[in-house]
Amino acid sequence: MTPLAYRLRPTKFEDIIGQDHLVGPKGVIKRLLDDNKFFSMILYGPAGTGKTSIAEIVASYFPLSSFSFNASSDNKAKLKEIFESTKYHDNTICIIDEIHRMKKDVQDFMLPFLESGKIIIIGLTTENPYRSINPAIRSRCHIYRMNEIKMDDIINLLKKAIIKENYNDIPDEILKYIAVASSCEVRSALNMLEIIETLDKEDINLENVKQILGKKSFQIDEKGEYYYDCASAMIKSIRGSDPDAAIHYLARLLETEDLEFITRRLLCSAYEDIGLGNPNCGPRVYAACQAALSLGMPEARLPLAYAVVDLATSPKSNSTYLAINDAIKDLENLTSMEIPPHILNKELKSGKYEYKYPHDYENGYVKQQYLPDELIDKIYYKPKTTGSYERNIIDFMKKLKETK
Repeated sequence: MTPLAYRLRPTKFEDIIGQDHLVGPKGVIKRLLDDNKFFSMILYGPAGTGKTSIAEIVASYFPLSSFSFNASSDNKAKLKEIFESTKYHDNTICIIDEIHRMKKDVQDFMLPFLESGKIIIIGLTTENPYRSINPAIRSRCHIYRMNEIKMDDIINLLKKAIIKENYNDIPDEILKYIAVASSCEVRSALNMLEIIETLDKEDINLENVKQILGKKSFQIDEKGEYYYDCASAMIKSIRGSDPDAAIHYLARLLETEDLEFITRRLLCSAYEDIGLGNPNCGPRVYAACQAALSLGMPEARLPLAYAVVDLATSPKSNSTYLAINDAIKDLENLTSMEIPPHILNKELKSGKYEYKYPHDYENGYVKQQYLPDELIDKIYYKPKTTGSYERNIIDFMKKLKETK
């Protein structure tokens, strides 16, 4: 029998949940298709967020000239055959699943076709394309991130599936449990719903559901507390310098065995909340996270506990976090900010501009303008005094300003 997740696979953009920025009424992909314009793109994000469904719906707009290629299982010969078809079809679309696994020689083969516009690709990946895909390919594609699916969206989807499939009524507490246990992943949630439907109507209760679903992805208690709440509580406990609370929430999160999620949050905290308050903490936490990923459960709890306590007991500084956010905000509000010409040093030989090489001056410092004129006196980085490292930075920068 065809699985429920396959039967309910979206066939039009209106059925895609959580991705309105791409396929909603004003979504970029929807507008491109409505305007008969389309460009190569890469969709990236967690599993079960609709990447394949969006790609297949796009392909349905080009029924005679759309092809699929899986970078992990198909070979270069198949891709060559697809690309050769551009001789006979206009607007050829090629969906490339797991594009991050594509070998370099295969990527190189694609480049002239992308450059000429003879073929349009839709790359799909769960990996960060800025780290896993050839820059030459990236530069020829628009890159769009898929949103993580919200809990309410999963619950509403499950309710619609129950009606469409004429399933037994399921209490809201069980639907919420499914949403959390599935990591808000559409495919997993529908698979769980299908399993629950094997229970007799009178046996559908939370305890039986927990038993039939087996080991769940997320820990949920009788109060309905769920995964992301625990993650948020752990980070806030670290930020609040409470190692005991942070360890408690780490213990809850470890029930999920989702090490990638936990390590990602800890690394983010190291550079957002501790930062230059304790600059050695970041590399230590990174090493601990890598050790946890290498060890796997249950041993991973050891380096992760080390990292959590290290973070929680470190001096805190969000100075670099605030600095980069402020700089990005200025980029959104200001345009045409030219780099000072002496920094570019392009006309040095003519003597029109001169870049002063700091190492040629006493103490390795010389005053000169680096920011664009529009931001001439802008201060982004404002050191905190919580840690000795940034207190030393304050003294150092003060001395530089006093330099004649």
